[in-house]
Amino acid sequence: MNTIISDAVDRSTRRTVIFPTLLGGGLILLMMIIGLLMLLNQGELIQISDGFFYKIMTLHGTGMVGAGALAGAAIMWYFLSQYVSLNKGILTANVVLFLIGVVMVLISIFVFDFAAAWTFLYPLPAISGGMWGVAGATFYLGGMTVIGVGFLLFYLETSRAIIKKYGNLGNALGWPQIFGKKMKEELPPTVVASTMVSIVNITALIAGAAVLIMSIINVFNPSFTIDPLLAKNLIYAFGHIFANSIIYMGVIAVYEVLPKYTGRPWKAYGVFLIAWNMSTLFTIIIYPHHLLMDFAMPKWMLIVGQVLSYCNGLPVLVVTAYGALMIIYRSGIKWDMTSSFFFVSMFGWVIGVVPAIVDATIAINHVMHNTKWVPGHFHMYMGIGACSMIFGFIYYLLTVQGLKKETHVDKLSFWLYILFFLGLTGSFLYSGKVGAPRRWSQHFPEWVRPDQIGAAFAVLIIIATLVFILRLAMKSKYFGSDITEKRTGNDLHA
Repeated sequence: MNTIISDAVDRSTRRTVIFPTLLGGGLILLMMIIGLLMLLNQGELIQISDGFFYKIMTLHGTGMVGAGALAGAAIMWYFLSQYVSLNKGILTANVVLFLIGVVMVLISIFVFDFAAAWTFLYPLPAISGGMWGVAGATFYLGGMTVIGVGFLLFYLETSRAIIKKYGNLGNALGWPQIFGKKMKEELPPTVVASTMVSIVNITALIAGAAVLIMSIINVFNPSFTIDPLLAKNLIYAFGHIFANSIIYMGVIAVYEVLPKYTGRPWKAYGVFLIAWNMSTLFTIIIYPHHLLMDFAMPKWMLIVGQVLSYCNGLPVLVVTAYGALMIIYRSGIKWDMTSSFFFVSMFGWVIGVVPAIVDATIAINHVMHNTKWVPGHFHMYMGIGACSMIFGFIYYLLTVQGLKKETHVDKLSFWLYILFFLGLTGSFLYSGKVGAPRRWSQHFPEWVRPDQIGAAFAVLIIIATLVFILRLAMKSKYFGSDITEKRTGNDLHA
């Protein structure tokens, strides 16, 4: 029997997600190049001014999360549209607002010298010691607000569509099934994950909007003050939740695509539903593990942040990683670029969580949190986990459209990307172990060698990523055409 890799997504939706996917992937590539510049400077292979270093550091952190979120949102929209009716105008509005916000952020950094990092901790935007003025802070904070509005519209629309189809968000999270009631129709994992992401990101974006607007007011009216600890809590609640949601959006593709390759359905069983419900709650309230060194924080919040950080890394990760292993085991799956990226993303998620849980331990956090250990875990989690999901989605789009003919260059680029990303993150973790601080433009001699090794790895990662992005960019004009690529069962199963 002939098997064709296809889905129920209409051509119009497929064309609609091409641009945000390409834009997100292209910006990820650009942020990698900026990260390489920072490593080269820290490794004393090039020399840039401290002021320029902190400007591109601000862009790197802000841009990488924004780009990943844009591509992740495209993945979520693409697959969720098979189950609920979504308004394509909202996706377009999100992209337009994203572009406007990006331009504002670039103006703030490169025209008005804003360099307060993505954290923009109060009162730093308004009190810069002369490094930037009102215009720089306003463009950055305003740009972030515009981007946030676009994403808020996006998640309000996904929530509206889910509620219209399933009655309420509780039903879409499987509460009736958890409590023993029979649901009218089977609940797809995509709907469960999309509901979770919509809930946590609406919460995050409201928190972010609150502190951004208050900070803008403070820039123009210094007599309007904010409690610094409250501002930091709002910033990290926003940033931590929003950044982590990228992998929760990306994993939707894993739930949808691996069953197509194995011929085995991915069911939303009770344990699966409980895990996603736990993660919905935990993701919102674990951000205090970023504030363990803030002695003014209420102790109970720090304890909750530490304990639930351990718990949050397990439920969804375990059921997803275990589910991926079980769905693939003895399935005769064909390992092409799509399936390989999606499977290895599970590995990246697992290993990326381990140093994060280590860092969430208070005794270790006091020593390691302000070192490169944290970028090590985050790059591992995002680079091998979330970005692998995005790149897998790129190759999946090519497959569904019938445009994918893999070459040895693709396969070589895959292995270069995975192996050298492990090397890059390993150099970060080692730097953290020996005490190299993060967010320093200059490093002591004993910290330089890992930076140089990391820079060498980064060069090859960038080359591999360029291959992935170009593959979609060069074929994007054919999307929506009648091109199809017939694939037999032997093509999909070994």
